[in-house]
Amino acid sequence: MQLDDRKIKIMQAIIRNYLETGEPVGSRTISKYTDLNLSSATIRNEMADLEEMGYILQPHTSAGRIPSDKGYRLYVDTMMEKKDKELEELKELILEKEDKMDNLLKQVAKLLAVNTNYASMISAPAVHKNKIKFLQLSRVDKNQLLAVIVMEGNMIKNNILPVAEELDDETLLKLNILLNTHLSGLAPEEINLPMITRMKQQAGIHSTIVGDVVDALAEGIKEEEDLEIYTSGANNIFRYPELADQQKASELINTFEEKDKLTELVQDSLSDNNETGIQVYIGNETQIQSMQDCSVVTATYELGEGMRGTIGIIGPKRMDYDKVIGTLKTITHQLDELYNKKT
Repeated sequence: MQLDDRKIKIMQAIIRNYLETGEPVGSRTISKYTDLNLSSATIRNEMADLEEMGYILQPHTSAGRIPSDKGYRLYVDTMMEKKDKELEELKELILEKEDKMDNLLKQVAKLLAVNTNYASMISAPAVHKNKIKFLQLSRVDKNQLLAVIVMEGNMIKNNILPVAEELDDETLLKLNILLNTHLSGLAPEEINLPMITRMKQQAGIHSTIVGDVVDALAEGIKEEEDLEIYTSGANNIFRYPELADQQKASELINTFEEKDKLTELVQDSLSDNNETGIQVYIGNETQIQSMQDCSVVTATYELGEGMRGTIGIIGPKRMDYDKVIGTLKTITHQLDELYNKKT
């Protein structure tokens, strides 16, 4: 059985009507909702075919139909109309150029929740896969060195390293040349044991300093794995009866508060090779158990030189996908514009 144009239009009408009302959709409603000029009996036959194909469900006998996960997937992949409308509120917010990224991201998450009436999340840009631009060792006092590590995206990490004795300028210069010759242009995870061994041999009596610098890089990777994630609008889930079950709602809100599972979602989104940067998870397509009655739409934003983060909207399966995806595309574009203007 094929999904012809007529079935597609009926399917589209069922989904759009269900998105608006949250109620099962009957054949009479569809006959008024479309321009197909079909009788209710013909529409019922087409709906029966769609149900047999797995695109719609009949929750109760004599009730109308609702979309299945497969139906939502079809809608997301092939039926969404592109919207050109940009969300001026988001644009104005971003163009204010907030001084601190964390404040900006918190405000973006809040505004997304208010604008969509769904829950929202946004991760701080991840930089742990970036390459090393350069390293600089300098004296703090006779027993301490300051190691400054500059990564792509101009992300800077500072570490205080203990030393057994004060190092003269010539020794510091040689160590800086050694470290930058071997490490500049590499991602921290590309530094291997043979490379470390060679550097330590060349550093001679100062091999401990080389080890401390490598340890500082490793610690930086560990810190970046603990992603900062901002959330907003978790209580919006109570607006939707299908998500308002006390136990399910409690589990979902706990996910937003604990954030461990959200980190997995962010990492999945960042590892995606989708050219648009948009990921749509419907029902059990997400690995997060508490979100398997929801739809989750994520987008990847980039702030130049490999700094990437994830924005997500979480709501019912009957969410307004057009609006959500349009919103995410706008926000990612504006974040990119903001970063480029700052730099």
